[in-house]
This record gives sequence, structure tokens and C-alpha cells, in this order.
Amino acid sequence: MSDLHSINEAINKKAGRKLLPSIGVGLSLIGLVWFALSYQREIFAIVVAIAVVLGVREIVRAFSARGITISFNGLAIATVGLTYATWNGGVAGLAIATAIAFPLLLIRALLQGPEGFVAKATGTTFALLYLPFLAGFLILLARPSTGFQRVMTFMVLVGCNDTFGYIVGVLLGKHPLVPKISPKKTWEGLAGSTVFTVIGGCLAFKYIMDMHWWIGIIVGLMIVFTATCGDLIESAMKRDMSLKDMGSLLPGHGGMLDRLDSVVLSAPAMWLALELVKRFL
Repeated sequence: MSDLHSINEAINKKAGRKLLPSIGVGLSLIGLVWFALSYQREIFAIVVAIAVVLGVREIVRAFSARGITISFNGLAIATVGLTYATWNGGVAGLAIATAIAFPLLLIRALLQGPEGFVAKATGTTFALLYLPFLAGFLILLARPSTGFQRVMTFMVLVGCNDTFGYIVGVLLGKHPLVPKISPKKTWEGLAGSTVFTVIGGCLAFKYIMDMHWWIGIIVGLMIVFTATCGDLIESAMKRDMSLKDMGSLLPGHGGMLDRLDSVVLSAPAMWLALELVKRFL
């Protein structure tokens, strides 16, 4: 038992996060998404909205620590509005809701006076596009009658990228990928992400989506790229703001944004890939 504890502690030290709580939280989130999509797909939209609002709160707090004040209430209302519009209006709903929310949020910042307006407007715009807008593509994935299959395939791809990149990086990682941004991310971990995400993509597209297996190779490579970039973008944010994690809501993961980072950049790629497949194959 002590040997197992020592191994776990060694993994925690090298990976920079606690392994067992991380696995538990990850499985719980998968179970929640599975239940929402199986029971009533509208529940999934609500789950996404709640997760995004929690992520927005973390961004607002992080910006506030650097003296940039943006409106949590305004962004939370925008999140609900974008979620509702996307679920009911699809891509057009997402675009129109974003186009309405953007100037309203800028006007709210303007009412606070000119001091720091550029910083407030920039922070507000970033928060709106980075979370509510990009997360809208998760809603777009779930809207059709095949929403269950689409979202679960997406989760397989992102899960393979994150999980096997983590495992291979911990066990074999020696060469940092981008040490100035994320010292613990390695080329070996990226290779693990690539191999297993492609394998997971082939299996998911054949057995969950009932499509050609080779589509999973192409989409899997896209997801590796977008998920890795999403993780690096969030790491750059934390490094710039001198933060270890964006929050402490999820044991073993950090904050909600630490869980959403790879998801929000990958959702548009997954949606686009499925739209292209539908149009040309």
C-alpha cells in the first residue's frame, strides 16, 4: 500500500496535479453529460451554460486581480442568452445573439466612464468570444437528433487527447514542448495524444457515428491540434496573470476553465468537420 502511495505521489509531483481526484472528476463529468444527453438533450444545454458561467466567473476574477474590471453579471446574462438562442436558432441564433450581446456589453463598460475603457472593452470581448461564443458550438453539436452520438464522439476525442497526453507525458516525457508557456507539456505527451486520439477517432466514428473509420483520423488530428492549442492558450493566460490554476472548483483539475480550455477551441473544429462530412460525403 505504501508503494502505491509513493507511486501516486511521484506521478502527482511530475504531472503537477493529483491523479486520483482528477480521474474521479473526469468520470463524473462524463457521467453527467451521458445522463443529460440520454434523458433530455435540453439538459445538456443547461449544463453547458452553467459550466460557462462558472468559467466566466474565473476569468472575471483573474482579470480583476490584474486591475481589469469586467462585468460578471453582464457576461452571465449573455451566456444564458447565447445558449438559448443557439439551441433554438442554430448557427444563426448564435451569430445574432453574439452580435447583440457584444455592443450591449461595450455600452455597459462605457457607462462606467473612459478610465480604463480599452482594457475593460478588450477583456469583455475576449471573455465573450472565448467562452459563451465558442461554447455555443457544443450546443450546435447536441442540437440534431444525432446529438448524443456527436457529443459522445467529441468527448472520446478530447478525452483521448487529454488522458493519453497526460499519461504518456508523465511516464515518458523528457523534452518540453513549449517550456516558456507550459513546462510540463512534452513532445512525448503530444505524440501520445496524437496516436491515441487517432485510434479513438477511428473507433468512435465507426461504432458511434456509423461513418467511415478514416474520417476519425482526420478529425482526430484536428482535435489534437485545437485541444493542445486550447490548453496552451489557457496556460499562457495563467502564466501572464501569475496563477497556478484559474480556480479550485474541480479537485485534480483546478478551476472550471482548466477543464474547458481544450473543449471550447475543439468544439468549432468538430462541428465544422461534421458539417463538411454531411455536405461532401
